[in-house]
Amino acid sequence: MSQSMIDLPARLLLNLKPWRNAKAWRIAFSGGLDSTVLLHLLAYLAKTESLPTLKAIHVHHGLQAVADAWPEHCQSMCDALGVPLKVVRVQVQPGASLERAAREARYGAFIEATQTNEVLLTAQHRDDQAETLLFRLLRGAGVKGLAGMPSERALGPGHLLRPLLDVTRAELEAYAAEHQLSWIEDPSNQDRQFSRNYLRHQVFPVLAVRWPQAVAIMARSAAHLREAQGLLDELAQIDLAEAGSSCEFDWLGVPSLALAPLEKLSSPRQRNALSHWLTTRTRLPDSDHWSGWQNLRDATGDACPIWRLADGELHRASGRIWWLSGVWLRTPPVAGKWADPTLPLFLPENGRLTLNGQIPYGPLHIRYREGGEVMDLADRGHRDLKRLLNERGVPPFARGRLPLLYRGEHLLAVAGLRGLNGSARDGWDLQWQPPNEDQGLS
Repeated sequence: MSQSMIDLPARLLLNLKPWRNAKAWRIAFSGGLDSTVLLHLLAYLAKTESLPTLKAIHVHHGLQAVADAWPEHCQSMCDALGVPLKVVRVQVQPGASLERAAREARYGAFIEATQTNEVLLTAQHRDDQAETLLFRLLRGAGVKGLAGMPSERALGPGHLLRPLLDVTRAELEAYAAEHQLSWIEDPSNQDRQFSRNYLRHQVFPVLAVRWPQAVAIMARSAAHLREAQGLLDELAQIDLAEAGSSCEFDWLGVPSLALAPLEKLSSPRQRNALSHWLTTRTRLPDSDHWSGWQNLRDATGDACPIWRLADGELHRASGRIWWLSGVWLRTPPVAGKWADPTLPLFLPENGRLTLNGQIPYGPLHIRYREGGEVMDLADRGHRDLKRLLNERGVPPFARGRLPLLYRGEHLLAVAGLRGLNGSARDGWDLQWQPPNEDQGLS
């Protein structure tokens, strides 16, 4: 066995050392060269090392007739190596990019299959990393995109690992030849209409003639950019620390940031901090489409501008920016009668209410604001509800959701606002637990 063959299992084991205590290692097994070598390496290591349980998953996209035979090949390979295989069939959504749609379907299946404290291992290697860097460079990616594929990241409740990113395609081919492995050749890998295939077959061979170390150099550049991105993330955390201060409406459960600390930063630092804050919440616009943020930031007076993004909206109100998504973007249905006020009332798409203390007499019902409401306060007489909400600085997006407790046409209480949410004299108050995303999705 050649020196590189001896090195490969040892290098793989070293890369996976931090994950030896995982509940299971699940291998994304397409049946192609790269994942075949990864599967064989791990099955080989499992004979002499105490490894987590090995499992394999094959995703069948159903995009080409020839692929129908692949699950059977994968099954026989896994049977020979003693690794259980799960075959998952997915629907690829039609769209502009078949590559992207297939990838999204595949990773959806991976997330579904990966449990807490499990890791999913994929077989991307150094050549793939170089292709990713060049592909994203040609799409105008920033530092984060040019950092390439991370060696590990969260995947649903578990983790995704790429333990072969420091291994070349040539090394994998040599290992497969030495161990006489058979693998699937996907015909679509030769189709030059796909950008990555074009780079692999047309561009990299030409680059390698002039720069034989091109792949290694690009992978090194990606590592430098990954380090730079790490520093940008640290800077974002510093900048968000002050902006993430608490406010009196935190109980709404809507993520928010104070605007003043952000406004003191340079525009690039603002974008960096906001991108970091929003990245787990929504897909972000490219660098040419941040005018929505500028309009939000620079609005004057009483304006309440909104920046609509792919998965929600950023609102400006009360000196803060607020992230609204899911149920918060929908108008709650009319609530109606509260038949038994001794029990919690679950409001459609708007959380739940409880009455504490001495329950007010009479038939009670819940409404939402329509305008023109008047409230009778013991110490101040009749007051417009609009003015009361203005005095409290209630963010506009929340005003239409505040449950209003009525007896007949008499407004008794506004849920959630101290001093308006009950009667100290009569010994009762109205508590509101606002909706969260889970309630919205259910």
